Amino acid sequence: MVKATRWLPVALLVLALAAAFATQATAQVQMGPVAAPTSHIQVNALPPAGVANFDPHKAVDAYLARVTGKALAQSDAYFEGGYVLIFVDTFYAVALAALLMWFRLSARMRDFAVKMTRYRILQTPIYVVQYLVVTTAATLPLSIYEGFTREHAYGLSNQTFLQWAGDFGTQFLVTLVGFTLLLTVIYAVMRVVKRSWWLWGTGITVVFLMIQVMIYPVYIAPLFNHYSPLPDSAMKSAILSMARANGIPANEVYTYDASKQTTRISANVSGFLGTTRISLNDNLLNDCTPSEVLAVLGHEMGHYVMDHVAVLLTWFGLIFLVGFAFVDWGFRKLAKIFGGRWGVQDIEDPAGLPVFIALFSVFMMLATPALNTVVRTQEIQADIFGLNAVRQPDAFATVVLKLSTYRKLSPSPWEEFVFFDHPSGRTRIWEAMRWKAEHINDPDIMAGPISPQ
Repeated sequence: MVKATRWLPVALLVLALAAAFATQATAQVQMGPVAAPTSHIQVNALPPAGVANFDPHKAVDAYLARVTGKALAQSDAYFEGGYVLIFVDTFYAVALAALLMWFRLSARMRDFAVKMTRYRILQTPIYVVQYLVVTTAATLPLSIYEGFTREHAYGLSNQTFLQWAGDFGTQFLVTLVGFTLLLTVIYAVMRVVKRSWWLWGTGITVVFLMIQVMIYPVYIAPLFNHYSPLPDSAMKSAILSMARANGIPANEVYTYDASKQTTRISANVSGFLGTTRISLNDNLLNDCTPSEVLAVLGHEMGHYVMDHVAVLLTWFGLIFLVGFAFVDWGFRKLAKIFGGRWGVQDIEDPAGLPVFIALFSVFMMLATPALNTVVRTQEIQADIFGLNAVRQPDAFATVVLKLSTYRKLSPSPWEEFVFFDHPSGRTRIWEAMRWKAEHINDPDIMAGPISPQ
């Protein structure tokens, strides 16, 4: 009895709690669901998509209207002349190949190489050197017109003829070494793998291009220009800061004396595997504002950050693969018909190189839209990267106008698709103004320059 009395208060408490829960449940059933507590949330309207008085289309037209008259006509004429030269260069290559093969000059050069050595691997470079000397001499008038006369006619060259000839000679020696090495390896592989040479040849060519990209800024570019570190300045600090922010492994900025050769403005972020170098020419520094310089460097850094060299080599490798397959097919067809007259029966014979080059030249001419589209797409991507990195759309627009001395501003859509390896001036300025329209309410853009309307 004592134990029962001890647990009575606990029992009464349990019964009381059960009654309370039952009463609450009954009340909820009778009253229905109770609304949850609410709190007031303030809702503000999003800022407008753009200031009413900024029209990107009008801004594009206003910028383009700054280049008119003689300047516009000269820009169009220079760039459109390049269309003709694509076909002229291809015709020249085919005609020269026909002369070398039809008069058996190529066969004689091969025979000379055979007399010089009995080792086939050495016969190829001996032949290639002869071929390059002969073809360079034969195309010299066209090279002088394209590289010297035409550039002076449009005010794009600052060189005397002797200065131009010196650079031409240096370029010839670089080409002689590189081309001879490349062809020696390709012909050696041809003799081993036979019909599948075009697969191996593509891989070899891509590897050689990779090596060229790697060594160019350190070993080749200094052959033509003097490179020196950009003096310490706010500009240099801004460039290096942008490089660090985007993961570019460069701790120096170089400038080079391009003004001794040309009036063009240019910059690049080149090299890889320890040879990365940020370079800008003195024309860019002398002719552009600091904002324009940064706009150009932002674009060039975009190429590096987005691995455009690797992407470009991949695409070019695929195009070369098709091109080499075309050469293999065309060469064998032609050799069956004309091989006896040429003194060349097989593609493995270096004496067939003129036919190889002619066929590849025809293919590359036909592939011009594809090649240009690959490069132009990367340029558009780099433009957008630069706009986001530098945030200077108006500076980018004005520097595009300065590029119009040698790039047409407003082509037709088909013209741009076929012949432009960079976006046209109109396209690039539209990119900048469209970007600005989407950022018009950002504090730095609102405080920046006012676009023309």
